[in-house]
Amino acid sequence: MPFGGSKERAAPVPETRRRREFLALAGVAAIGSAQAQTHPEAVDPSLPQIGILVSTTYTSGTLEARLDEAKAHGLACVQMSMACAGLPDMPDEIPTGLPERFRREAEARGLKIASLQGTFNMCHPDPEHRQTGLRRLRVLAEACAPMGTSAIHICTGTRDPNSMWRRHPENTSPQAWRDMAACIRESTEIARQANVVLAFEPEVNNVVDSARKARRLLDEIGSPHLKVTIDPANIFHAGDLPRMKEVLEEAFALVGNDILLAHAKDLDRDGDAGHKAAGEGLLDYDLYLRLLRAHRFNGPLLLHGLTRAQVPACVAFLRAKLARLEG
Repeated sequence: MPFGGSKERAAPVPETRRRREFLALAGVAAIGSAQAQTHPEAVDPSLPQIGILVSTTYTSGTLEARLDEAKAHGLACVQMSMACAGLPDMPDEIPTGLPERFRREAEARGLKIASLQGTFNMCHPDPEHRQTGLRRLRVLAEACAPMGTSAIHICTGTRDPNSMWRRHPENTSPQAWRDMAACIRESTEIARQANVVLAFEPEVNNVVDSARKARRLLDEIGSPHLKVTIDPANIFHAGDLPRMKEVLEEAFALVGNDILLAHAKDLDRDGDAGHKAAGEGLLDYDLYLRLLRAHRFNGPLLLHGLTRAQVPACVAFLRAKLARLEG
């Protein structure tokens, strides 16, 4: 069977067939998804809660308008960014009362703020860039309690000076690891003082580009304030895709008990981060969700890498998969 570890590789599933299966699952869940617009997440509480990265999907409108869209799509939780209020993702300061406004408006719509975006390049070659990021991380961490969340999503970064998501040949150097780990260590001290938890994501283009390196970082830092964001669409190096089952099972064996946040998107090739909406690529979602459940994960399952127009079908797709898992 494909991706099952067999020595014989089955023929790839045609794109038209994958699309039909995705639409069929979305159709099966359409009624339940519509009902969930009034009662979000009416599923087994032991299962993941479907949410979304607000600022990267609802890319315009006021804070309130963006939260209205999340509610209308029947979502249970959201990852917020200060960009939703017209600020940079990582501002130097946050206006008085704004964190409370985030909390108030989310609660008014029955939405939980699952996490806050706090990504900056923790391996940037310029030490001052890293220090600026740490100062801004403290600003975000101190805003979490009044905002009603205790989790911040972070990025281990890359040596590329212009993009924290672009691979660089020096990412594997010992110095890159030392700089990143030192920055992570300072970040967890900030998190400890603010009583929040940071969740970093293993990503093929970053310094921590695999579950094995994620395990190494967790063990090296040894802090309860450092956990993992799992996005299985981002952990397949070139040539790994035929080993999908093995790669996913190894990842969960290594970091499954340290997952704080889970992402839901998809991929159509290995060697890069995935760029497809959930259910529209090659990721084995049945296996992914089974592994989450096996590790008793019932936290936020956050959609991203999709447009506004794709949200209803992707929510329906996840609901159908979770309903099948529950059954």
